[in-house]
Amino acid sequence: MDYDAIVVGAGLAGLVATVEIADSGKRVLLLDQEPEASFGGQAWWSFGGLFLVNSPEQLRLGIKDSQELAWQDWQGSAGFDREDDEDYWGRKWAEAYVEFASGEKREWLHVMGIRFFPVVGWAERGGYLADGHGNSVPRFHIVWGTGPGIVEPFEKRVRAHMASGLVVYRPRHRVNELIQSGGAITGVRGSVLVASTAARGEVSSREAIGEFEFHAQAVIVSSGGIGANHELVRQYWPSRLGEAPKRMLSGVPAHVDGRMLAITEQSGGRIVNRDRMWHYTEGIKNWNPVWHNHGIRILPGPSSIWLDARGQRFPAPNFPGFDTLGTLETIQKSGYDYSWFILTQKIIEKEFALSGSEQNPDLTEKSIRKVLSRALPGAMAPVQAFMDKGEDFVVAPTLAELVSGMNALTEEKLLDFDHIERQIKARDREIAHPFTKDLQITAIRGARNYIGDKLIRVAKPHRLLDPANGPLIAVRLNIVSRKTLGGLQTDLSGRVLNQAGEVIPGLYAAGEASGFGGGGLHGYRALEGTFLGGCLFTGRVAGRAVAKELNKSQSSS
Repeated sequence: MDYDAIVVGAGLAGLVATVEIADSGKRVLLLDQEPEASFGGQAWWSFGGLFLVNSPEQLRLGIKDSQELAWQDWQGSAGFDREDDEDYWGRKWAEAYVEFASGEKREWLHVMGIRFFPVVGWAERGGYLADGHGNSVPRFHIVWGTGPGIVEPFEKRVRAHMASGLVVYRPRHRVNELIQSGGAITGVRGSVLVASTAARGEVSSREAIGEFEFHAQAVIVSSGGIGANHELVRQYWPSRLGEAPKRMLSGVPAHVDGRMLAITEQSGGRIVNRDRMWHYTEGIKNWNPVWHNHGIRILPGPSSIWLDARGQRFPAPNFPGFDTLGTLETIQKSGYDYSWFILTQKIIEKEFALSGSEQNPDLTEKSIRKVLSRALPGAMAPVQAFMDKGEDFVVAPTLAELVSGMNALTEEKLLDFDHIERQIKARDREIAHPFTKDLQITAIRGARNYIGDKLIRVAKPHRLLDPANGPLIAVRLNIVSRKTLGGLQTDLSGRVLNQAGEVIPGLYAAGEASGFGGGGLHGYRALEGTFLGGCLFTGRVAGRAVAKELNKSQSSS
């Protein structure tokens, strides 16, 4: 054998798996089709949110959490309903992951130097019954350093193993085939791509200048999902979410194309839960794009008024930050693939954040001074840049001018000023007293009972049409493709299964390629902070399983 193990994909899951195998003294070949500039994959671009349960950060903020409550929330969100088949292993992975997030996950990361922003975010709040979708308490822990901060310790460990000769990293190596021998996977074949100077996230050439073939006792597929392949996204789009959007932004670089999923399936691997996916509804087109059709997600607080394309306010609990897929379904069933926020300057100053490491330079650069500047008047600089240069923003002193600008932006003239004014005036009347029948206002007041939200996340309730709170702002919201929730079905060791549910010897999967574990540990919905965490967990499990199997086979030979 050329190597003990081959890892296909140098994203977060691939890096974790690589270090786990190399730490055991085994030789690993790490392959990736992209140039070295993209080392770390999608994780580098992320906001760095991790799902943790009963953490010191939660306890300091008075948040009482438990593994039992987290598992209740997970089951209510996942809605596993294929437990005899496609959900069988996903549910087992989910239970193991919640135990991991409630136990050693934080200490494991802490030992490597990873630290967290002290305010815990409250993502996916649900808005249904206690046993339904959503996080009952804040659990979204932001890594100090965001995506680059979570990639850094694993990259350092990989490069240390490269220096010692235990890891060989070959960028621009695109796998086209898994090699089979005697029913087992024993290596990979593919194309060497022409050298590329493409920066991180930029499209790189697919011109082949050579071929390769490598052999190993184990191959781990950690190549990501299908988020940038909109043709596949639309092909597997579930009817329960309405029609697939005709227009969609891309939240991930072009290399997230699903190629290795098809290649692994051709070698016998079973893909399950293809119809489960996670796309965002609050997307804006990047005015300074890195990749084609680059979309950025707004991370909103709960106060903006959310309207469909015709100006009708969405019903409860389709409020900002409550239920991503529930709102996606509502939008798509409206007959249009976009919607609107209407808000005020006071709301945008406190409630708008943008997802992504590059949109949060204060957290990414670990600058306390810049973080403290968030408390100053005015929107954060990245948000202000979108207000000034982004094509999806309309700013106006009056509602009439705002609606006129919204109609001009879409050129469809679907919005009726009188109808929108009537709805906002009705909402504003509910602000004037401590009682309300408007559940969004109840949600806003409830959010401000949490000190983290009150301090930095949720604006004080106010009348939208009061000029003192203006100017008024409208944001056209687009669908942003993102995550694949289904994937290669794996057992609890990360071993890929075939159509008969049998292990394919020598073949493993981790990260998004495995549906973040078992072919879909999220079920139908995610609780956020669970994508990076799923990459960490599956990479660790698969890497350790491979190392154990290699030790076992080599000691017996």
